[in-house]
Amino acid sequence: MVTGLWGRVEQQDFRSRVRGALLGSAIGDALGAPLAGLTLDALREAHGPHGLTEPAPAHGRRGTVTAATQLTLFTVDGLIRAHVRRDTGAWHPPTDVHRAYRRWAATQSDWGPDERRKDNGWLAQQEWLYARRGPDRACLTGFADEALGTLDHPKNPTACGAAAATRSAPFGLLVGWEPALVLQLAVECAAQSHGHPNAYLSAGAFAVIVHGLTRGDSLDSAVQRALGLLGARPGHQPVTDALQRALSAVTAAPPGPETVEALAPTPGAEDVLATALYCALVAEDIAHGLRLAVNHGGDSPATGALCGALLGALHGETALPAAWLAELEGRATLLELADDFALEMTQGPTLHGPAAAGPGWLARYPAHPAHPAPTI
Repeated sequence: MVTGLWGRVEQQDFRSRVRGALLGSAIGDALGAPLAGLTLDALREAHGPHGLTEPAPAHGRRGTVTAATQLTLFTVDGLIRAHVRRDTGAWHPPTDVHRAYRRWAATQSDWGPDERRKDNGWLAQQEWLYARRGPDRACLTGFADEALGTLDHPKNPTACGAAAATRSAPFGLLVGWEPALVLQLAVECAAQSHGHPNAYLSAGAFAVIVHGLTRGDSLDSAVQRALGLLGARPGHQPVTDALQRALSAVTAAPPGPETVEALAPTPGAEDVLATALYCALVAEDIAHGLRLAVNHGGDSPATGALCGALLGALHGETALPAAWLAELEGRATLLELADDFALEMTQGPTLHGPAAAGPGWLARYPAHPAHPAPTI
């Protein structure tokens, strides 16, 4: 059976890569969570000379994720809603994504979302997302009000950490988009909380790399495309240099914690991205790559999340470590949302078109009061 331009094999491959990217990111995030804030010496003292080799407890048990995974889920939710309403005349994906981030911000507050609103959707009802897991301050302030940060007027213009990049893998899953548009959307949405060029361009570069992998490119080819697109962007040089360092490090020294640490002299987004990219490039398998990505004195959860998304998009769901998946917090929600995204991207018109059981889908992904809903 063929749906539009999507054959059955293509749909299955796409779903596997979507699942791989989202679950891989969450696994890497969870693996790095117990190491947050630890130096290399401290993590070796806590976990042995080889560092952390298997998931360890954080926030009360093994497999718990941080705010990076929470926000990634809400990125997906915003993109699905944007896609549902792309033909309504009110199509503006950055606004849909920003509203999704506002729904995440409500889960981090003391009062939670306003249950009287009809546009919360099913994701905001997942109780496990209400845990506060080290949210980046720039995310909290960036999504604190209705004002939309833009590239001309970004929120938090000095914020240069990796939190915007860690939520940006879903932009790369928009395989029907051209890479330049993926870059543009990712940087616009990153600027809603992280207004420094190093942060929002790192998020854009990461999304373009994921995009290439999801379309079947090699990791090196995907990086080269990202470098080409970055070259036209003002302020790109620090991010470009960081990516080039990652590529050069592959043949410069054997993989290990010292090599990884050398790639991330700062906690800036570009250095975290370079570290994650290097670990993905030298990975023997996903578990090996993620162990490298988290065992250093930098931002272990962020590096793990970025590396996991890259390797998951590259190899698909079946390559993920099954034992680590089994303990992953929110796994059922991640799978459900991943499959909803894949379904919307491949069969959207049949889900909310005139011949579809549209109201059920639109109840899962309702319109904002300011947006019209598709006509059923």
